[in-house]
Amino acid sequence: MNVPVRTGGDAAAAECAPEVIGPVHPRGVLAATILASSLAFVDGSVVNVGLPAIGASLSADAASLQWVVNAYLLPLSALLLLGGAAGDRFGRRRLLILGTALFALTSLGCALAPNANALLAARFLQGVSSALLMPNSLAILGASFAGEAKGRAVGIWAATGAAVGAAGPVLGGWLIDLGSWRGIFLINLPLAAAAIALAWRYVAVDGRAREQPLDLSGGLWATCALGTLTGALTLGSGRSGFTVRALGLAGAAVLAAFVFIGIERRRGGRAMMPLALFGSAPFIGLSLFTLLLYGAIGALFVLLPYLLIEAAGYSAIAAGAALLPLPLVLALTSPLIGGLAGRSGTRGPLTLGPLIVAAGFALALRIGPGANYGGQVLPALLLLALGLSAAVAPLTTAVLSSVDATHTGVASGFNSAVARSGGLIATALLGSVLEARAAALLGAFRVAMAACALACVAASACAYALLRDAPRK
Repeated sequence: MNVPVRTGGDAAAAECAPEVIGPVHPRGVLAATILASSLAFVDGSVVNVGLPAIGASLSADAASLQWVVNAYLLPLSALLLLGGAAGDRFGRRRLLILGTALFALTSLGCALAPNANALLAARFLQGVSSALLMPNSLAILGASFAGEAKGRAVGIWAATGAAVGAAGPVLGGWLIDLGSWRGIFLINLPLAAAAIALAWRYVAVDGRAREQPLDLSGGLWATCALGTLTGALTLGSGRSGFTVRALGLAGAAVLAAFVFIGIERRRGGRAMMPLALFGSAPFIGLSLFTLLLYGAIGALFVLLPYLLIEAAGYSAIAAGAALLPLPLVLALTSPLIGGLAGRSGTRGPLTLGPLIVAAGFALALRIGPGANYGGQVLPALLLLALGLSAAVAPLTTAVLSSVDATHTGVASGFNSAVARSGGLIATALLGSVLEARAAALLGAFRVAMAACALACVAASACAYALLRDAPRK
């Protein structure tokens, strides 16, 4: 994922996991799951800091830079639910180790890529490996602890994820400033080796696997639908606009989406995305809310480092460090706001939070040619962080409350996939910004920030119109 923010679906997936069979070493399991999931999570955000260096090194145009981000997000968004089902079918420990090993190999492929096409192919396989390891690391975490210990484990996992998310872009910027963007991928190799060793040593051996077949056709058509939509938006957002080719891809995306929906309808309760979920108005509202809010944040985390480096002369490490306040404020305030939402209901925070985020995007319109950090960048980031704090924690509770108990696991997983799809679609729409240079880049950035503010207002409207708090007892 290219946004260093944990989604409600991520945490809920850990909460909803069933028991595993066999003895478990608690600290070892916690370390293995945190390291594996953070490895995949941070790789999406670190790359954002490296886009200018990658573009210069590989002579990549704006569309290629968009795909550097989206080649990773596409399979992660489309195959996340399938990856969790594969863990149930073949064993979570096995899939965690396999996914982490594949992630290491594809990271090496990214680091050694001789051209943009080779990098994109490696990034796509990185996304596939993330779709395998992320849901299974969280399912193992949820199954290895119970009661109060589970709550502590999930809290440690979330806090560590926020810390790693804060450090990732800074580390990536430091490696780039040392001389090469390739180091941001090579650093994954020792981390993946450590995660595999911990999982092999401490995670319980898988018990009997389920016999339920995987929804492979659903996963394939979901990937086709998202891939062709991303291609259409990437072409359409570029200089040429929506040409015949772009419109053809958009039509293919619609067709693939209809085929996917038809497959899911036939599979019923065995589908990777059961259509029964959409009988709940709150679930529809939360899905739209997540798509809009996380799409806006995804655009910010691609564009802000790019602007700071290309237009304001920041070094890569300075651009990465500029983002630090957002995850740090989230880590400090989310638990408090989550507790308040638990007492007062989720509709209020989910309505107010995006409006505060929209105000943060409005403040980002003040960023000028020099991008003064203390006077222009920092105030916008602080306001964005406060608004996200009001939304991220209550989202977990709202997702779990929007469907019946039998669908909480798949609903949380779907919400996590929607969050990543929001970043995918938003990045595909940034072609005109990434093509701009000098003063034109600043103008295009401001247009994008205004669009993100409107998306957040729409997210707030979805929460207000479609969510209802349960009556107090």
